[in-house]
Amino acid sequence: MAKGQSPLTRLNLPAKIGIGAVLLALSAVVYFVVFYGDLATQIKAEQGKERQLRDQLDEAKKAQRAYQLDLAELADRQQRQRELNKILPATTESAAFLSSVQSVANVAGVNLAAWIPQDEVPDVFYARVPMRLEFEGRFHQLAKFFYNVGQLDRIINVENISMTDPHGNGDEVLLKVSCLATAFHSFDDTKAAAQAPKK
Repeated sequence: MAKGQSPLTRLNLPAKIGIGAVLLALSAVVYFVVFYGDLATQIKAEQGKERQLRDQLDEAKKAQRAYQLDLAELADRQQRQRELNKILPATTESAAFLSSVQSVANVAGVNLAAWIPQDEVPDVFYARVPMRLEFEGRFHQLAKFFYNVGQLDRIINVENISMTDPHGNGDEVLLKVSCLATAFHSFDDTKAAAQAPKK
């Protein structure tokens, strides 16, 4: 045997093919163990993360829909609260009360001569805000005034109506009217408990 020859050169062709196949199989095993197995584990882990992220995305979409519904409900409630505050405000708003009465008097054509605010009267969930009114006008103007007061957004009761001193003004008969107009305002729960009359 020559000195520079490799031991593989002495083997016959089937042996060389067998050794090549074994080396190829070993390389495949090493690749599988070192690279592919690790990649497969990483792929599975990433697929698990993807499922988790999809689940989180679905939850986030559900939360977003619920948030949008809550926002719509909040806007609706705020709108209803604004409408209710026109009917039964949370504060006395005496100036707005008087302004409403004056506007109605102007529309009806009656002459509002005096308005005398009275003491507020607390009740359980609301307070009465009375005001004594004195005005003058023809009968149908007075009727129009009372009707228009009833059409206001804010709740205003008119009671103790006294019509006196009919006097002529040309062909017209004018009446002097005195009445008690009562508006209301609401309390929040804590103030209602404090303001409630003791029994």
